[in-house]
Amino acid sequence: MTRVLVTDGESRPALAVVRSLARAGFEPFVCAAMAPSLAGASRFTRAAAHVPDPLTAGPAFVDAVANLVRDWKIDVLQPVSEPAHIAILAAPDRFGDVCIPSGGLDAFLALTDKTRVLAAATDLGFDVPRQLRVDDLAALRGVAPPSFPVAIKPARTISGASLHKVAYARDPAQLERRVRALSPHAFPVMVQERIAGYGCGVSLLRWGGELRATFLHRRIRENPPSGGASAVSESLPLDPALVERASALLAAFEWNGVAMVEFKVDAAGRPWLMEVNPRFWGSLQLAVDCGVDFPSLLVRSALGAAPAPSREYAVGRRLRHWWGDVDRTIAVLRHSRSDLALPEDAPGRVRTLIDFFTPHPRQRYEVWSARDPRPFLVETKSWFRQRFGRRRARKQLEPSTG
Repeated sequence: MTRVLVTDGESRPALAVVRSLARAGFEPFVCAAMAPSLAGASRFTRAAAHVPDPLTAGPAFVDAVANLVRDWKIDVLQPVSEPAHIAILAAPDRFGDVCIPSGGLDAFLALTDKTRVLAAATDLGFDVPRQLRVDDLAALRGVAPPSFPVAIKPARTISGASLHKVAYARDPAQLERRVRALSPHAFPVMVQERIAGYGCGVSLLRWGGELRATFLHRRIRENPPSGGASAVSESLPLDPALVERASALLAAFEWNGVAMVEFKVDAAGRPWLMEVNPRFWGSLQLAVDCGVDFPSLLVRSALGAAPAPSREYAVGRRLRHWWGDVDRTIAVLRHSRSDLALPEDAPGRVRTLIDFFTPHPRQRYEVWSARDPRPFLVETKSWFRQRFGRRRARKQLEPSTG
């Protein structure tokens, strides 16, 4: 049986990979920077180990993973997160002849550079948001940004051993405050017009120049509410024209592997290209549930098989990340639209509660599984520890009034 080591076991995509590979007849092993981890707790995981964080301790992470590959006699090493990809793809010789189902480091870094992706997308005729590149705070002064509101996006999510997130500004003063607060490692950043609409993901598997799997989904609710990981997502019918253009974009970077090409679709139905994630994405389990088994298709392709292209799947199914949806609902109830950087037409508190408690007949849960319940128990314990641990910490810092 082929042994596959899956990194980033603390993440939901890693859990989806483990469940998929086990069902397809592979033998999953897991490493994670926290213990216990979601994927490590799965009944389908043969063994799990703690390793350093690839974001903050890349060389130590590579050392630990190389030791696991040797000790567990691993055949396939499957990185999941962006930091894990960068660390592993930068040192492929450390893993001997183990199969790594991914394109090379240069292509990966190019696809995770938003400025390069949007420039290539413009050449291919995609609609992209108007934007301004800012190399430092001084470069922002005296330059007219796109019309407000704007999104402030680091060109790279990972830089300087730090994770940089998107921020928003509704006027010039707030824009300057947001840019001033950024870490020096976050630059250059893009000040980009904010496109109103829903998030749409075109997920693809390309291998050897061939398109082997496609899937479309939309984000119904996101956490955080201003834009982030899917709390609730839904499968969409294939759009052949959009798939063809997304595949052409990956081909321009000579990418081998999985990727999600992310769009915002405005009120007129016009898709605007936002970025490319050349790795497994947050709502991967939705694609697997709908019949597009990206993890096993990727591993089989990397091992030299030629599985039949997978382009038919169930449409209208939903996936819900329970604790992400809880966090999103709490945020909307506790904060104003302005505090959350939400547009004025975003659902209010009452609508949010109705949506939260209204069941959907074709919905499954991302982490919870009656056949594999332990990951949900691990996540639930972690959720309560983080939320109430922060609350206790705040109380301890409050000055005494006695």
